[in-house]
Amino acid sequence: MTGTPTPAGVDAGAQMVLASASPRRLELLRQIGLVPNQIYPADIDETPRRDELPRPYAQRLAAEKADHVAAALDIPALVIAADTVVALGRRILPKAEDAQTARACLNLLSGRRHSVHTAVSIRPTAAWRDGRAGNRLVTSTVTFSRLTPAQIEALVTAGDWHDKAGGYAIQGHAAAFVRFLSGSYTGIVGLPLFETAQMLRGQKGNWLR
Repeated sequence: MTGTPTPAGVDAGAQMVLASASPRRLELLRQIGLVPNQIYPADIDETPRRDELPRPYAQRLAAEKADHVAAALDIPALVIAADTVVALGRRILPKAEDAQTARACLNLLSGRRHSVHTAVSIRPTAAWRDGRAGNRLVTSTVTFSRLTPAQIEALVTAGDWHDKAGGYAIQGHAAAFVRFLSGSYTGIVGLPLFETAQMLRGQKGNWLR
């Protein structure tokens, strides 16, 4: 899509609210010509429940984020929330908040195939009765080449692992070591655009031009 993105929801009589402070998700929406009217990060507890599996965990967090923000707004709006989970089998890898965590994740992922689950939830606020709730889950597969200790340290030093699930950014320095990828690239980045667009096309109003 070409041209300058414009604020979403103009023809629908409702605003679009992104329940995330992620610059990656904002840029992905801009890629398909959408600019949220508001950015309203959802402040929820993201601790996995006991024995919670990766797919249900991603779905639960996305839904809770969307519900939380939709309940907090008293304007006609459509809330978009997402959550990305990197998993080795049944094991949920953490978001890397420090270099030690990023290093540990990269050591685990080295030479191995892993899954990336990204869930998207859309919720209309109570003030917009024309809106439809929706949920989607996209699972992608990524395989890293075997990483040497020096390569892991280089990735950690690069720093684009910060706050990333699994300790890496597919659109960052780690891309040089991705041997195989199957699924949704934008889902791995943080927002599967095809599935998000499909849910928006199902809404009343001209959300996507």
